[in-house]
Amino acid sequence: MNLGALVSETRNPDTTHLDEMSTLEMVTCFNNEDAKVPLAIKAVLPEIAQAVDLAAASFRANGRLIYLGAGTSGRLGVLDASECPPTFGVPHGMVIGLIAGGAGALLKAVEGAEDSAELGEEDLKALNLTADDTVVGLAASGRTPYVIGALRYARALGCATVAISCNPASPIANEAQVAISPVVGPEALTGSTRLKSGTAQKLVLNMISTGAMVKFGKVYQNLMVDVKATNVKLVDRACRIVIEATGAARADAESALQQTAFEVKPAILMLLAQISADQAKARLIQHNGFLRAALID
Repeated sequence: MNLGALVSETRNPDTTHLDEMSTLEMVTCFNNEDAKVPLAIKAVLPEIAQAVDLAAASFRANGRLIYLGAGTSGRLGVLDASECPPTFGVPHGMVIGLIAGGAGALLKAVEGAEDSAELGEEDLKALNLTADDTVVGLAASGRTPYVIGALRYARALGCATVAISCNPASPIANEAQVAISPVVGPEALTGSTRLKSGTAQKLVLNMISTGAMVKFGKVYQNLMVDVKATNVKLVDRACRIVIEATGAARADAESALQQTAFEVKPAILMLLAQISADQAKARLIQHNGFLRAALID
């Protein structure tokens, strides 16, 4: 498909006078366009749910969730992956973000990197990809060769594959097991897919990683019970989470956290089940880390 014919590349009739607008008119215009994004996401929620289940299944099989893309799409994948370890207490290699051109492309565009299908395949091979992994390809246009090559390789290996694009029936959609295609319409600034398309991809990635972590036992109620307390702010947050989950006094919450080396989940179980730190950790292992299941044991 010709790039200029894609929805994400066409001109938006409501924004043709950006350079003549007052500042308030301009940002109001941007806001009106941004308001269309959640509605586009709503239309593809069933596909997003499928992606969540695929990622969670990979986690249960000791597999990984791997994002890859070029430019803004690649940066968004790297961002989401980098936020999972502190939020959910998972190892850094469990959710991975790849960007065409390597780490340097995060800060400066690497010309031509996205045009190589072979590079996408090579980057996955370098991770020792297995059939237990879920691979998510991101491309606002839906036609990036780097992503196409990676998805083809992943699918041939037996991986679960997901494509996220902002153009319907895109080439990457045809390469994946699940296609998520929120159609947000033409950008306010013609062709600048870091705008609505980027926002849509960010929202989808938020749902996939957070949803999969919920399914993997990293959340109790709506609390981050595997948060890593690696600084003063996060130690305080860990304490507040224990208090929210148990109703305990702050001093009791702090005492429980000290006994669990500031691990939130066993501290909550200690207080609610009235058991020791060692017993709480053993019970959580028995229930594969699911706090709710451990509580009703």
